[in-house]
Order: sequence, then structure tokens, then C-alpha cells
Amino acid sequence: MNLHQFRFVQEASRRNLNLTEAAKALHTSQPGVSKAIIELEDELGVDIFARHGKRLKRVTEPGQHVLKSIELIMREVTNLKRIGEQYSAQDSGTLSIATTHTQARYVLPLPVAKLRESYPKVNISLHQATPHEVARMVIDEVAEIGMATESLADYPDLVTLPCYEWQHVLVMPTSHPLAQRERIGLEDIAHEPLVTYHPSFTGRGKIDAAFATRKLQPRIVLEAIDSDVIKTYVRLGMGVGIVAEMAMRDDPVGDLVVRPMGHLFGQNVARVAFKRGAYLRNFIYKFAELLSDRLNRDLVMRAMIGHVNDYEL
Repeated sequence: MNLHQFRFVQEASRRNLNLTEAAKALHTSQPGVSKAIIELEDELGVDIFARHGKRLKRVTEPGQHVLKSIELIMREVTNLKRIGEQYSAQDSGTLSIATTHTQARYVLPLPVAKLRESYPKVNISLHQATPHEVARMVIDEVAEIGMATESLADYPDLVTLPCYEWQHVLVMPTSHPLAQRERIGLEDIAHEPLVTYHPSFTGRGKIDAAFATRKLQPRIVLEAIDSDVIKTYVRLGMGVGIVAEMAMRDDPVGDLVVRPMGHLFGQNVARVAFKRGAYLRNFIYKFAELLSDRLNRDLVMRAMIGHVNDYEL
């Protein structure tokens, strides 16, 4: 048996048993993938996959155990490569970050800049995606660190730690009637045309839940994943906006009135995620410390070996 066979079996499982897609991802031929899997099954003496003709239909019971072992082996192979990279060039390499647009635009620029000051030979690869895609990229080792508000804590293959708390804010033109009020209730905005995030982004679930609890139906006229897009349409008079407070901290125009909405929608927690069992290079620990003064190397190290599941903000 060899690593190529393990990689082919793993990719077949990841691609929903579609050998053609697995072959494309591995830059090889479909017959080659099929042959390697059969050779591994013959050597092990068990069927990893149940078949209907030449098609893979499901993972067998022994196949599930094989896949778990392959996952461990491939993870340690990746760790070996990272250890080699760490000690052959401790201050260089690439840091791959998977995150949402809000984090990439409003939270990460300063930590990334500071990391580059400390490690000028480290390159940054930034992947912007949905929270679910962020989690998958960390699990699939496309990224070494993930950051988002939603979803990350729902994956057992990830070690996640809360990074910071934030709240939503209401934004509106200075001429809007609500701009004259310091404290605004749900009923005040329920019938206003609202411009806010797509349901899977930036704490939108808490917004919907707050209205549902009060049996109110909000008039959401536009949804977006980008806070700057939301602000643009608010400036055009389409409605009042609900955005993350980070999006307004350094707003260059200053023509919008901002009101905190934590008392209505609650607090949100941005989390940082690492793949469970992964080997983290020195500059990854440094980056975690730059993300939040609540994170430090010792805390992340203990979390990675299972001694810290969470901590209070």
C-alpha cells in the first residue's frame, strides 16, 4: 500500500464517490483511480466501497474504518511536511486564511500587516467564502486558519476559539426620521424597508430570530454579503441598513447615522478555527495572537491537544 492509494480513496469519498471528479481533482485518469482503489482493497482483504457495476454506491462498514485511518495518516503526512518547512525556513512560507468578506475587509487588514512586519518572508493567501465554505477549506487543508461568525463551532473536525464579540448597528441617512432617536425598538424598524446581509452571513440568523420572537415580519428589500454594498444602497435611499459594527468604525464618508442594535439582536462571536490535530507553524501562532488579545500561543496549543474546548470572552 502507498500514499497514492490513500489519497485516491480519500478523494473518492470527498467527491461523493464520483471517480471522474476525483480523477480531475487529482490530475489523473479515472481508470487509474479505480485501479489504485481496487489494489488497496485486494491488499487489505476488504471492500472499501460497495459497487453497482463499475460505479461506487456507498462506503462499506470496514471502509468507514479504513477512511478514518487514512485521514489520520494523511494528516500526519501533512504535519511532517510542515515540520520540515518550519525547521528548514522558520520565518518564511505561506499562510492560507479562509474567511468571510466582513472579516477580510474590516478585521484582518491590521493583523495581516503586523504579521508581515514580523515575518516579511511570509506570503498571505486569503480565501473569501461563506462560513460553511470557510470550515470546509480548513478541514480539507486548503487553509490553515479560518475565521467567521457562523458555523465554525458546528464541525467536530475543527478546533475553534472565540476571538471577539460584536453587535449589529442600524445605519441610515441623516435625514431619516429614525436618525433623531437615540434608542430604537424592533417595532420602529419592522415596517421600514431594510437592507442587510444574506441569511448565511454575518449574524443574519440573530436578526431573523429577534423579529420572529416578537412575531414581526421585517420588510427586507435587499440582501447582500458585502457591508459596503449595503451602505451604498442605504445612501441611495433604498432603506435603512443593518450591518456589523466593524463596517462603520472607519467609514470614510461619515454621512450615515449609526445606532447600536445589541439590545435587539444580541451579541455575536467571531471565531477562529484550526483543523484538529494539525501542526501549526510559528507564524500561525503569532497571527492568532494578533487577531485577539485573548488568544496566545499557550492557549491555542492546549486547545489543539484537547485541553481547551472554549473560554469565556
